Amino acid sequence: MMDYKESFKHVLPEGLLEYFDLKQIKLISETDKHPEHYIIMLEEKNVLPIELKTEEYESKGFYEARLVQDFPLRGKAVYLEIHRRRWIHKQSKTYIHRDFTLIAEGTKFTKELSTFLKQTN
Repeated sequence: MMDYKESFKHVLPEGLLEYFDLKQIKLISETDKHPEHYIIMLEEKNVLPIELKTEEYESKGFYEARLVQDFPLRGKAVYLEIHRRRWIHKQSKTYIHRDFTLIAEGTKFTKELSTFLKQTN
């Protein structure tokens, strides 16, 4: 039997699970301000970019999570709660992070969703 994380990978933007682990999927009940919706929590894997593998970095937790709207599922809004990792160089004490371009410029949508919406106009 396939677990929910395995089956959800086909719903998420392509390539996302190469860099992120699916930690949790929450169905949030309807409130006065928001209809029922999903929040999919993603946590960046603790894997340094290949070009930095020879340097001495260590993981130093995460930046504040970002909430990005994605394609709706079954009539419910879907938000990706993205936890991006940061690393610190052990000698220089400078922080680095991956340069993701998951979010389409000028929007809070994923590029995949933004492209889809442009095509429907």
